[in-house]
Amino acid sequence: MKIIFKILLFLTFTIILFGCFRDDSEYQKALQEESKVIPDQIANNIEVVFFDSAYTKAILTAIQAEVYYSNSTTILKGGVKLEYFSKMTGKRLSILTAENATIDDKSKDMFAKGNVVVVSDSANVTMTTNSLAWSNERQIIYTKDYVTIKTPTETINGYGFESNLDLSNYKIYKVSGIKQ
Repeated sequence: MKIIFKILLFLTFTIILFGCFRDDSEYQKALQEESKVIPDQIANNIEVVFFDSAYTKAILTAIQAEVYYSNSTTILKGGVKLEYFSKMTGKRLSILTAENATIDDKSKDMFAKGNVVVVSDSANVTMTTNSLAWSNERQIIYTKDYVTIKTPTETINGYGFESNLDLSNYKIYKVSGIKQ
């Protein structure tokens, strides 16, 4: 009887001991999900109009915007479109489209990514790339990625790009092909 009792006691402790162990990867995954920063604000189907004195400087639209106060960042998701307008004429200079964008709310710099296209109404130029940055301080768009520039007379491919907003004064740093 004592042997059966010892065996049962041993089995009970074994079950309890091994029952307390859990898959640590599941626990770590749950902790990571819990520690993710959540946005302070979320807005759907947004349209933001930027004014400078009496004229419209730009119009920004996106499917969703997430605002994070902790790091002064706004993340735009889906269907990002940014139209730039001329201060002199009020006409649209160019339009930028991208899948997503991140805006530094302090500097007002923007980083667009995913099928980025800039079409200049005034210069009749189209630029495509995977990612593009806007420097608010310098008032330029730029990228280190591969770009394609199409004009009515030629197509230029290369790496590294810098331009003003209406694409009337652009540079490609490493041209890899020109087609006329």
